[in-house]
Amino acid sequence: MLDKFINLSSTAIPLPIENIDTDQIIPARYLKATTREGFGKQLFYDWRYDTDGNPKADFALNSPIYAGQILVAGKNFGCGSSREHAAWAIYGAGFKVVVSSFFADIFRNNALNNGLLPVQVSESFLAKLFDAIKQDPKTQIQVNLEKQSIAIVASGETESKSETQSETFEINSYKKECLLKGYDDVDYLISKHPEIEKFEIER
Repeated sequence: MLDKFINLSSTAIPLPIENIDTDQIIPARYLKATTREGFGKQLFYDWRYDTDGNPKADFALNSPIYAGQILVAGKNFGCGSSREHAAWAIYGAGFKVVVSSFFADIFRNNALNNGLLPVQVSESFLAKLFDAIKQDPKTQIQVNLEKQSIAIVASGETESKSETQSETFEINSYKKECLLKGYDDVDYLISKHPEIEKFEIER
């Protein structure tokens, strides 16, 4: 079972870089393990650390200014080679949502299969997100999976009162159901066992 995802309100970490590929997300030398545990510490390793393993102060994930369960990244996130480890690393580092204006299809599917929600927004809304976080790193971002909406929540404002600061996103209906219920593909099939059994009997 995966963690259920319904609503999330969190600050965000900005990574305004386009064409971030899977080798940058998780370098190939860390792909030896076959289970998903422990990959969070290798996320963006070559960007986060110098050759001696010391954190680079100018990288967003190392900054004390930024924190949260949402990663906001530039266009064409997750491109490059197919590796499920990229989704494992992001999820393992504590992120529940990745926001971009475009995702590589294979990365999107790997993310959804591992409880990580990729939220694709327009380029104009992505720019608003980056601007809001830059102006105030404590800006709250609301992601509502049931309504398929994402919103920038300013002080005293709610999603309903700030229509210009919110946007809807698309998601496969099956994957949406799985995320809402905390299912992977096997869990989903098990949940349908009574219906499958009934079908077999009736046939």
